[in-house]
This record gives sequence, structure tokens and C-alpha cells, in this order.
Amino acid sequence: MSKWNREMIETSRGRFEVFVKGEGEPICITHHYSEFNESGDYFAETFTDIGKVFLVNLKDSGSSDKAEHGYELSMIDAVLDLEEIRKVKGFPSWTFAGHSTGGMIGVLYGIHFSSFLKSLFLVGSSAREYSSSSSKCIYNEGHPNFKRMQELLELLKLPSLEEDERNRLAKERTQLSLFKPENYDLYFSDNIMKKVSANRLNFFSREQLIFDVTRQLSSVKTRTIILCGRHDAQCPVDFSIEMNELISDASLHIFEQSNHYPFLEEEFEFKRVLKSVY
Repeated sequence: MSKWNREMIETSRGRFEVFVKGEGEPICITHHYSEFNESGDYFAETFTDIGKVFLVNLKDSGSSDKAEHGYELSMIDAVLDLEEIRKVKGFPSWTFAGHSTGGMIGVLYGIHFSSFLKSLFLVGSSAREYSSSSSKCIYNEGHPNFKRMQELLELLKLPSLEEDERNRLAKERTQLSLFKPENYDLYFSDNIMKKVSANRLNFFSREQLIFDVTRQLSSVKTRTIILCGRHDAQCPVDFSIEMNELISDASLHIFEQSNHYPFLEEEFEFKRVLKSVY
């Protein structure tokens, strides 16, 4: 698999590290707290077949500028930063695609800047806080795997962990969000390595508690493609169904044999849907 090309983009809102791959129409992709590098990203890689992908490290991630104020780590500030990157690149519009918390940023992008979006892809995501209101969510106390997920999250914070043990625990954590956990090594076989921005994750943990933009979804005027695994344990499919009902120009595609990673769990079908709608 070819590496991604690194660019540093200077904007009026700061300097951003961006990784680029593919040909064709521009597609912007980011995640709220991931730190990307030249090895890319499994989700973003899927879109390089249909366009030129710009994979953005937001503030406080990778080599992008540090945030000077806490609010710069918010989802709406992420949208404002992405808009400045689009302007600097000279694109009259582009497509945005987001998975999980990246999709939550995408929802805000669609609400506030639909006129600059050619289309919007929301994958395994939600337009509101999802853990407290659904026992289908693995971060809800009513979910059967809640306790183990919390244990894994705490263990992974330990600085004394050996690398092999950290990898084992991280693997188990991801397996809790797979429809067929035994296929983990098949799905994650490429040498793609990314980190987590602790500052961004900590900010998101607070911000998501009050996140609810469902009443504003009628403001999304761009074509919106919503994709979700039927068995998604992080952002349950009910939230994708809700977005589909409230966004006027939306289509919903549910992957029956997937949990939170349909682009890996049903890769062929996921790519087929992408090509059919793009």
C-alpha cells in the first residue's frame, strides 16, 4: 500500500498537517481526536478509490498547531478550521466524510456550510450524545460489555504497560466493536499506525455530554449519505436512522454483517455503495 503525501497548510486560523492520496474530486476526512501520519487511515483509504483525499490533523494532533484556547478543540472550531483549509486549497466545494466522531464534525459541517459541500458521508455516527440514551451503546451501563470496555480503557491509560500488552488490550478493545471479532487480524492487516491526541479526547469527553444538534438537521442542504453497521456498538444504528429521517436529501445504507467498522467488515459492499452514490 502506497504512503500518503504530507503537506503543511498555512491558514488564517493556524497551520495544519494534511496527508494527501488519490486522484479526482477533493474529499476531506478527519476524526475528532486521531493523530494521522504517512501510513494513512483505514477509513480514509477506502475513499482514495473515488477521489483525492485530504486527511487532516486537527489542532493539537500531529504537527498541526497547538490550541491556544480550550474552545479551539471543539467540534465547531474543527469545522471552521476545515473551511479555511478548503479556501486555501482553492476548492469552491468539496466532499466531507467522517466516521464516528468524525461524522459528528461532519453533521456540524453540513448544518453550517452546506453550500460548500458537494456531498456529505456520515459513517457510524450520530447527531447527538449517544451513550446515556441507548443501552445498545457499549459506553452505556446497560450494555453487556460496558464493564469490560471501561476496564480496558483504564488499563490502556497505564504508562507502565509493556508494548505487547498494550497491543493485546487495544486489540481486545477493538474486537468489542466488531460483528466477527475473530476476523480482527484480517481486517487490520495493513501497517497503518495512528495515535490519539489526549487533549482532544479529553475535551470531546466533556463536549459530547451536551452534544445534540438534531433540531438543526433540517439546515443540512447538501446530499448526505449515511452508512452504518446494523450491530454498531459505539454509535448504534438508531442514531443513523434518526439522521436519515431529519435530513431532507439523505440516503441510508445499513450493513447487516457489520458493527462499527463496515468499511472493513463488509469492505466490498461498502466500496460498491460508495461508487454507486459518488
